Amino acid sequence: MSAPQSPSSSSQTATHPMAQLLEIMATLRDPQKGCPWDIKQTFDSIVPYTIEEAYEVADAIHQQDWQDVKGELGDLLFQVVFYCQMAKEQGLFDFDDVVAGLNEKLTRRHPHVFDEQEFSDEAAINANWEAEKAKEREQKGQDPSVLANIPLALPALSRAEKIQRRCAKHGFDWDTLGPVVDKVREEIDEVMDEVVQIAPDQTKIAEEVGDLLFATVNLSRHLEVNPEQALQQANKKFERRFRQVEENVLEQSLRLEECSLAQLDAIWDQVKQREKANQ
Repeated sequence: MSAPQSPSSSSQTATHPMAQLLEIMATLRDPQKGCPWDIKQTFDSIVPYTIEEAYEVADAIHQQDWQDVKGELGDLLFQVVFYCQMAKEQGLFDFDDVVAGLNEKLTRRHPHVFDEQEFSDEAAINANWEAEKAKEREQKGQDPSVLANIPLALPALSRAEKIQRRCAKHGFDWDTLGPVVDKVREEIDEVMDEVVQIAPDQTKIAEEVGDLLFATVNLSRHLEVNPEQALQQANKKFERRFRQVEENVLEQSLRLEECSLAQLDAIWDQVKQREKANQ
């Protein structure tokens, strides 16, 4: 007895993997024989999965788990194919249209590679890139602002950095580190001014904390540190150390709730010292 075959498997054996993937996706969305879950999805319903898959790719890369990276990239590619299939069903565009548009954009935005155009340095290349993007927005009748098309769905730290970089390219930026640091200190003072009010306004406190975070992102940018990655590393370090605190408490046959803050702080300091000694 032969093993059961997947949909169209006999025709897929000699098919290019990308064509096979597109055929699988079309089958999953087929109203008669497709998967009920896949059939009921819409552009909006898939968005959270797309964002999640992008983060899983990033996580696998940070862990340098290359087999996992391969698998997660496949999951992310599936998201693209899913959107393209839904668009094809609605007569909007298909996968080939997406690829053709990407090919055209990449060759046009890299004239120094594909058109033998010469630029004096990397800054000139970047300036041409931004000029091409601005031209595209103008041709599409889109928002002409230098801040246009910065995705609202980006993590807030990443979006803040993108906003600041866009403005900096047009001269709205400090040339030295001093004023950047002063701004962070100013924002801390403004947070505390709101906190010490007789009747603190939580809305105003949140606004001032937001300003402080924005100023801190600016400091990170001037120090050439990616704020999103820096915070991810800080999260990872804190989690690693706190897990060691938990283990230490457990070894003493205690629970976290039974320990005072002073006890936990002392264990935390021991964990930090051990880490530094082992570096």
